[in-house]
Amino acid sequence: MPTPRQVAREQTLRDIVRIGREQLATTTPAELSLRAVARELGLVSSAVYRYVKDRDALLTLLIVDAYDELGAEVERAVAGSSRRTPTRRLQAAAQAMRSWALREPSRFALLHGTPVPGYAAPAERTVEPGTRVAVALMSVLEDAHRAGTMREVDGPLPRSLRTDLERIRAEYALTLPVTNLGRGLGLWSALVGAVAFEVFGQYGADTLTDPGAFLDVHVAALTDTLGL
Repeated sequence: MPTPRQVAREQTLRDIVRIGREQLATTTPAELSLRAVARELGLVSSAVYRYVKDRDALLTLLIVDAYDELGAEVERAVAGSSRRTPTRRLQAAAQAMRSWALREPSRFALLHGTPVPGYAAPAERTVEPGTRVAVALMSVLEDAHRAGTMREVDGPLPRSLRTDLERIRAEYALTLPVTNLGRGLGLWSALVGAVAFEVFGQYGADTLTDPGAFLDVHVAALTDTLGL
């Protein structure tokens, strides 16, 4: 059982993340301020530094928080559509990503917008949460492969890419062909790009009256290249 001190520390960290989220809604990630966090908490700056050593540490907390929340929503969409076709499951995942991004545009921008100058995300903290969406998408492809409803896609792979894909396949205990895995990673990047286009207004105000319907069509077209 956690001690009262541990409980208090966890609550303070949650408060710091909450205030950091609020800052992101009105300022850029580069302008996040630990002094402002301290004022909101009613603490002196030196007290906050006992929990978060600098702005970069605060950015990491916010990035992990956003990745985990987005990943959890996509995972729920994938799990909740388990009886549907692979294409419909991938569409459900894409719509979950879209819904979260439209609800949390500043946090989506933190993950997939302009990099923060001078900040390097620590891989040991961010890679696992940052790949939750990709892992959820690959689980749909893996299920289809195991069920025998996926055909192996053709296409030569450069040796370096094949080596990378073999490593990823082994790391996540996947059995689908590496060519299909490569197409799946392309699907992940395409979804991020499509959602970013809408969140950042790149389609223009009068281009699409129903961007959600367009995303479903886009995903269906992409899944056709995946062997589904």
